Amino acid sequence: MNPIGSAGSLSPQQILQVRQQAEELEGVFLNLLTKQMFSGLGADENFGGGFGEETWRSMQAEELANAMARSGGVGIADQLMGEMLAAQEAANASRTMMFPSTGVYGK
Repeated sequence: MNPIGSAGSLSPQQILQVRQQAEELEGVFLNLLTKQMFSGLGADENFGGGFGEETWRSMQAEELANAMARSGGVGIADQLMGEMLAAQEAANASRTMMFPSTGVYGK
């Protein structure tokens, strides 16, 4: 499915915004996965464990997830983008029906 093909009345700027939001959502999901993956690892003797290592691992998981999402991720952003564009198109269509450009009285 090509999500951009369904973006009939949206501007390129709106499509870019939707793409960024979809990538952010994918990044959040991948962050949860990578944090879970790192939680199974023991303390590294180079870092000595403790609060500092926990903080570092959390930041590492977040950056890893964001980098994965920016470079294509696992395809979640593409699927989300299609759904988000369809929702935006539906909202635009209902707004147009409620407030047609010809005016309420057809003038």
